[in-house]
Order: sequence, then C-alpha cells, then structure tokens
Amino acid sequence: MPSPYRTIFAAPGTVAFSAAGFLGRLPLSMMGIGIVTMVSQLTGRYGLAGALSATLALSAAVLGPQVSRLIDRHGQRRVLRPALLVTVAAVTGLLVCAQQGAPDWTLFAFTAGAGCIPAVGAMTRARWAEIHRGSPRELHTAYSFESIVDEVCFIVGPIVSIGLSTIWFPESGPLLATVFLVIGVLWLTAQRATEPVPHPREEHSGGSALRSPGLQVLVATFVMTGAIFGSVDVVTVAFAEQEGHKAAASLVLAVYALGSCLAGAVFGLLHLKGEPSRRWVLGVLAMAVSMIPLQLAGNLPFLAVALFVAGLAIAPTMVTTMALVEAHVPRTKLTEGMTWTGTGLAVGVALGSSAAGWVVDERGAGAAYAVPAVAGALAAVVAFLGYRRLRRPVPTREGQDDQHIQDGERVA
Repeated sequence: MPSPYRTIFAAPGTVAFSAAGFLGRLPLSMMGIGIVTMVSQLTGRYGLAGALSATLALSAAVLGPQVSRLIDRHGQRRVLRPALLVTVAAVTGLLVCAQQGAPDWTLFAFTAGAGCIPAVGAMTRARWAEIHRGSPRELHTAYSFESIVDEVCFIVGPIVSIGLSTIWFPESGPLLATVFLVIGVLWLTAQRATEPVPHPREEHSGGSALRSPGLQVLVATFVMTGAIFGSVDVVTVAFAEQEGHKAAASLVLAVYALGSCLAGAVFGLLHLKGEPSRRWVLGVLAMAVSMIPLQLAGNLPFLAVALFVAGLAIAPTMVTTMALVEAHVPRTKLTEGMTWTGTGLAVGVALGSSAAGWVVDERGAGAAYAVPAVAGALAAVVAFLGYRRLRRPVPTREGQDDQHIQDGERVA
C-alpha cells in the first residue's frame, strides 16, 4: 500500500511550493525568540525582550487577517510581495536601532511594522486545500504534513536563531530569519500553477470569516494555546540561563517541537472515525495537562523530557483545527479563516511572552512556568464551553463544500 504522504505529493508542483513554504515559515520560529535573545543579550532586560516579542505577535494578529483577506480577493503573488517589502524594511530598522542603543520606543515602532510578516503557512495550506478539495483523507494527510513542517521549523529555527545570537552577534538570529523569509516568499509567489484562484469582491458576503461561531471558538482557544507557546519560549530561555547554559535553550525547545513533529507524522497516517470536534477538545485538554510536570522541573534534562511529552499533543490538535476551519468557513474566505487561527496564536504568544517576562523578572524562571499552566487550564475551559458550536457547522450559502468536507471526514 503506498504511503499517504507519497500520494499527496503526486500532484504537480506540490514539492516545490512545500519547499518554499518551509523556508518562508522558518522566521515564524526564529523572529520572536531571536528578538528575545537579541534584546536580552544587548540590554539584559527580559521584560523589554518579552514586551517586544509580544508587540510583534500583536501586530501580526492585527495585520495578518487583513493581508489574508486581500489575498483571498487578489491572489497570493499580488499581495505577499508588497507585504514582504514592508516587513523587511521594519526588521532592518529594528536591528539598526537595537545595535545602536536607540530609545525603546523606536524598537517598539519597528517591531510593530514587522508584524506585516506574511503568514506563509496559511498560504501553503490554502494550496493543499485547492488541490485536494473533495478528498478528505488526502487533505487530512496534507494538513498533517504541514504540521510536521511547522514543527521542523520550530526544531531548526530556535537552534539557529538562539545559537547565532549567542555565539556570533546578537542581531544575527533575526537577520537570518529575514533572509529566509525573502527567499521563501519570492520562491512561493513565483509558482503560479498551484496558486489558488482569487475570489473577486462580489463573491464575498457576510463580512469577516470571524463571524462564524465555530471559528470564534477556535480562535479564542488558540489565544490561550498561544500563551502556552509564548510563555514556554521565554521562560525556557531564562531557565537555561539560570542553569548556566543559555545556549542549551534552543535544544530544549527543539525537543518540545520534536515531540509534536513525531506525533504529527503518525497522525497523518491514521484514518480516524468520529467527530473532529471531539478529538480537538481532547487534544486541547491533553495540552493543558501536559503543562503540569513543568512545575517540577529542577534541571534541563528533566525539562527536556517534560516538554517532549507535552509536544505530543500539539500537532494532532493543530491538524484537527485546520479540518474544523474547513468546515466552518466559506471557501471564498478560507485563507482568512486559517490566518485567524494564527492570529489567535499570535495574540496568545504576545500575552504569554509578556506575562512570562514579567514573572521571570519578578519571581525567577522556576516560578514563571506557572504562566503556561494557567494558560492551558483556560484553553481547556474555553474549548469545553465552545464544544457545541463546533459539532456541526452553521449552514451558509457559500459553505456547502465545507460541510461536505466535514461529513466526509466523519465517515472516513
């Protein structure tokens, strides 16, 4: 029997846009943690570093859905390249100001501008959705592959970003992240054959994709999930420095992503029955419970093992999230809908990294692992309360194809 992963790559152009998507997504894991490492190296202020990381995430949360809405209407190539120019200019300004010791407000201003960074993951997922529309099993495997790519980025990205910033010069992590972004976006947008067909303004109705009750639940839960990720990143860097091995933070965070990567690879091979909404809630609960052992971490090896186990719940939950977005968002707003989940994560990362930076400064790294534990508990509560909205999509004139996708997954 052929591998499901080999099957999805039988379509022409899939290997090329996946490779471009990998390069374009590396900044997702490099930029935020790179800023934290850079600023902490230059100033020793984790509170400022966390606040800047939070600013980047919040800016991306505001600008990202607007960019994706334009992409749904005008196409990836016409929108992504101008957005790339804005991002590159802003990051350049940030690095110069940080290196020259400019006032804090200049750092925040340029960091906010960098939030125009394109959501490359949503772009590649939209291409998979276009290629395998009407084939729920192939789409499930494709989304699983995308989750694996995300986690590989989170394995490689922090190692490179933190490693360069601590060993070479502080600005090198964000600088290389920008280089990867430029290459990835230009390569992706050069591939016109697999680019989804844009939907003109007259095909859009009902306002934002966020008006969907199901998407609202997903985004609200992902705010808390993002708080887990953002706080774990900041606290782990501080904990590693406290233990006298700051550069080892990249390896510990890579182990966290490795657990998710392995779980995603296995999940993509499965053809699961039952409601995706139920699996999603169980995944969120598992992520919440996995934060408890972090409170007992007394050294880096124990922390690495705890984070590996915690990572096992991430990718399956993310894959199921994309299936639910497909079911709850009209086809003409799919890129925007996928970006909104990323927006929820970005807002959460902002809240989590900012809160964690404050707790690290006030109470120390060990106490700060309470931040992801609280975030996990809140995510579980929101997911449980919103479960009824996710069980069945609200029928819409534009969303009939999406209903068929979820029905197909139930019987797969």
